[in-house]
Amino acid sequence: MTPGDNGASTPEDEDPFGYLYADGQARGAQPPSGGYGYPNSVSRVRPVGERTYGGQQGQTIPQQGTYGQPNAHYQAPETLPGGAPTTQQPLPGSGGRGRGSGPNTKGLLIGAVAVVAAVVIGISIAMINGNDDDKKGNAAQPTQSQSQSASTEPSSTSSVSSTGKLPKTDAKTLRLGGGATTASDVKGAQADGGVYVANFNNVGASLTWTVNGIPAAGKYTVFLGYSVPGKDGTATLTINGTPSNQPVKFRNWAKAPEGNYERGWTKTYNWVQLTKGTNTIKISCEQGNQCDAYLDQLSLAKGWVTSED
Repeated sequence: MTPGDNGASTPEDEDPFGYLYADGQARGAQPPSGGYGYPNSVSRVRPVGERTYGGQQGQTIPQQGTYGQPNAHYQAPETLPGGAPTTQQPLPGSGGRGRGSGPNTKGLLIGAVAVVAAVVIGISIAMINGNDDDKKGNAAQPTQSQSQSASTEPSSTSSVSSTGKLPKTDAKTLRLGGGATTASDVKGAQADGGVYVANFNNVGASLTWTVNGIPAAGKYTVFLGYSVPGKDGTATLTINGTPSNQPVKFRNWAKAPEGNYERGWTKTYNWVQLTKGTNTIKISCEQGNQCDAYLDQLSLAKGWVTSED
């Protein structure tokens, strides 16, 4: 086509929508008779109410009557030849599950159980750790109790006072050994609380007293309170690890009837040599002794005397 208004050379070169514009209409453009204005298009214009199905021409469906009223001539597309199938096909990967099937509840249930199990395990671990922490805390308590017990155990040690007065001690402050124990059921003991050393009538039973601050080496007297059941007895005296050649004599000075410990309380003494400073005094039941006695107090006096005063 040359410049100017020479018209269309062929139908393909003609503007198919020229009839829509004023200049096209001035040139005499007319709406196309076939299709939507495209060349070689297929006309699909049909009377209102006609509809073809399944690719068959000429088969029509009568137009429905009044809205909302059933049409006796209406046929569902599914009933017509070539119509859509009525059976719903399962989706790929659906595993044959039909329409309306819910979500995978089995998977959800397994997930919920796993979450609950994790929570339970976490709580159990916390409780175990808590239980482990409680056990560690309790383990320290026996140590503390032992320390308290150790602090209340008899020191078995006495010291000379600053004025030079020699000490006296009760049975419950002595270090006991060989099965010797303390008791207080028999009345008459002079020690604090009426406590005395019992179970002494066994070979190896002993009591030990350590005295600090002896001002000078020399002669001293050890006094011992005791009770016998109406008969005499003996024990072994050891000073600083050396047994004395004189036994401790448990004489029935109180004239108690046989078997009567309550009326048998009295005192005895032994003369000893002590060194300056610390000395250890031990009274024990050894082989050959007659140790059937209760012991309640020990005291020291300067020199070889017969009385504590």
